[in-house]
Amino acid sequence: MRANEAAIPARPSQAGLASGLGLAVLILAFGVVLAFSLGRFPVGMGDLLAALWSRMSGPPSGLPAATEAVIFNIRGPRVVAAILCGGALAVAGAAFQGLFRNPLVSPDILGASSGAALGAVIGIFFSLGIFGIQALAFAGGLVAVALVYMIGSAIRGSDTVLVLVLTGVVIGALLGAGVGLMKYLADPYNQLPAMTFWLLGSLSGTDKHDLLPLFGPVLAGTLVLFALRWRMNVMSLPEEEARSLGLSTGLIRLAIVAAATLVTAASVAAAGVIGWVGLIVPHLARFLVGPDFGRLIPTAAIMGGGYLLVIDTLARTAASVEIPLGILTAVIGTPFFILLLIRAQKSWS
Repeated sequence: MRANEAAIPARPSQAGLASGLGLAVLILAFGVVLAFSLGRFPVGMGDLLAALWSRMSGPPSGLPAATEAVIFNIRGPRVVAAILCGGALAVAGAAFQGLFRNPLVSPDILGASSGAALGAVIGIFFSLGIFGIQALAFAGGLVAVALVYMIGSAIRGSDTVLVLVLTGVVIGALLGAGVGLMKYLADPYNQLPAMTFWLLGSLSGTDKHDLLPLFGPVLAGTLVLFALRWRMNVMSLPEEEARSLGLSTGLIRLAIVAAATLVTAASVAAAGVIGWVGLIVPHLARFLVGPDFGRLIPTAAIMGGGYLLVIDTLARTAASVEIPLGILTAVIGTPFFILLLIRAQKSWS
């Protein structure tokens, strides 16, 4: 076997693909069961199914009003939000890793998280309501990536992808300085703790009214990325090869960046800055079903939702006070990142 053939990943068998997708679904189902079963007011699967069937069919469930309130008003919205945010970050991470042909890329590579963070702290600084804070965070993420893309497109270089990455790093650092300035100017007794807690990521304040603004962008961006799945496979090739196959790389790259940014900004606006999900989960999904985006995107979405749901359950039950999501994802993600670097070094040597 030639060296270049050995570098090509083997195509998973149909049985392997089915088992990989099934494992992702099992992780999600396990996360749902765990989320409802643990907590100060545990809800059994029998009660959960009875409540859901009652809502769909009409007859009363016979459950206590407190149980239905926990399912539909407190824990249920938080579970759905965790699934949507985790799936969004995982899908965006898979898209960016393929687009930039780099396994160490995460959804905040073009400054979406930094822009959303700046928008949120500005909203907190001016004492806006939760809707205003989330709207500014969402707009900040989109504007940041649009700025990165405009500057990167204006700079002519031999490697368009490298120019975009470097521009994203620079703009992200500038936006991070803006976040630091707002924290310096904030009221240290009220505004500064709120900014710090939001930047660490949390779903504690999620209710059912937050789901629609999150669901719409996440669904739209994910559908666009899934519709571009075959072109994303080609975009994983070097630029010259993709163009030689007749692909309009500039337009496709813009569409992928826009869709991935949309889902990332929506997730950050709803839950704050949560790192590592978009870096870790795509690798796990790729290990299960291979690099083909037609299978990778749905698998990453399902696994990302289950992963963040388990992390969120751990965050609210592991201690007497809720642990920010960003802390737990970093604690779990750092060892994985080190192993990834070791593996990459072995492949380079």
